[in-house]
Amino acid sequence: MPEVEAHITGTVWKIEVAVGDRVDEGDTVVILESMKMEMPVEAEDGGTVSKILCEEGQSVSEGDALVVLD
Repeated sequence: MPEVEAHITGTVWKIEVAVGDRVDEGDTVVILESMKMEMPVEAEDGGTVSKILCEEGQSVSEGDALVVLD
């Protein structure tokens, strides 16, 4: 199961997907806020969202899994 990971340390500003959504490579799944900048986190692979491992407002570290795709 591919995981979409945070590429920076920051706060989850917005979750752009829901469980069951189909995403393609390059689709934005989460937007992180760091140092007053919004950074999109994109899927590296296509798939269906099976789990969302974060919540809006949650602090995350670089490398943390945010979304799991099937």
